[in-house]
Amino acid sequence: MLTANTRLSETFAALADPTRIAIVERLAREGDRTAGELAEPFAISKPAISRHLAVLERAGLIERKVDRQWRRISIRPQALSGLADWIDTQRRFWSGSLDRLERLLEEPEGNRT
Repeated sequence: MLTANTRLSETFAALADPTRIAIVERLAREGDRTAGELAEPFAISKPAISRHLAVLERAGLIERKVDRQWRRISIRPQALSGLADWIDTQRRFWSGSLDRLERLLEEPEGNRT
């Protein structure tokens, strides 16, 4: 069983590559595609696209579905929700920390403890 931290690490690792980010963005924008359709805009081999798709699938970001003779690839939006939750938590933490620092720096030096 994967922990939340392991899943988050896999998600970040999968999205660390610009080609994989472009694939996820395209699936989010255009919906289900075949591997061949996803490979079209890239000047890389079919085996390279397959490896990128395997990384995204292991991270849980995409899933493959069989539609008659076609294998369709779709995004799993729920997989991105863990990432969004982590980012929101970090944003709240740093926003609060920076607000406290700003208030501290605005105090006259004699009032600081």
